[in-house]
Amino acid sequence: MANTEEPAATFNRVMLKISGEALMGDQGFGLHPPTVERIAREVKSVHDMGVEICMVIGGGNIFRGLSGSAQGMERTTADYMGMMATVMNALAMQSALEGLGVFCRVISAIRMDEVAEPYIRRRAVRHLEKKRVCIFAAGTGNPYFTTDTASSLRANEMACEAIFMGKNGVDGIYDKDPSTHEDAKRYEDVTFDEVLAKNLKVMDASAIALARDNNLPIIVFPLDEPGGFRGILAGKGTYTRVHG
Repeated sequence: MANTEEPAATFNRVMLKISGEALMGDQGFGLHPPTVERIAREVKSVHDMGVEICMVIGGGNIFRGLSGSAQGMERTTADYMGMMATVMNALAMQSALEGLGVFCRVISAIRMDEVAEPYIRRRAVRHLEKKRVCIFAAGTGNPYFTTDTASSLRANEMACEAIFMGKNGVDGIYDKDPSTHEDAKRYEDVTFDEVLAKNLKVMDASAIALARDNNLPIIVFPLDEPGGFRGILAGKGTYTRVHG
């Protein structure tokens, strides 16, 4: 008789960080619903293993505060616009997950009660305990902080055991850009201090420092590889682990 038991997950509660660009597919801008649904199915496959999942999604597919500032917009205003973009992406992911039967809550660092819950740590923890996916939107609620920092902050507040960084087109961290350098070397393991010293651009420096100070490992894996997220939770797959 075939063994139909779910494989045991290596983590009980994790943070999944993905970029806004991951949601736009091949169209170059905005949201691509089939791509959103594909990622939602990856999340569901891990949720079905009994893993409690937090998510942070960037907003670069709609608006990026730093680039808006570079074009002459006042930085604080541009960053708040970027936060609004993350809420739109979070709502799209919530819709896709709920369409697959996964209960989900969008929790915003900026109050917008008609579309999202305000961030209250104990309430968010309770959602996770009830096996609801929590999508944290609007970054930290403060300008000058990226969604990378927001994912590191919320992962620590939620007592996650690891941050999973889903990347398109790469299966980990390389010493140089693998798309332009054939001799690029992929790291299996790398320390937080090495990431900062070598400027490996996994996350921004404040996010890395926050993870390092709290001994929270970061796992960089290919988001566009079918079953990749689930495979790593089951102890398989190709990825790079950033640790203390």
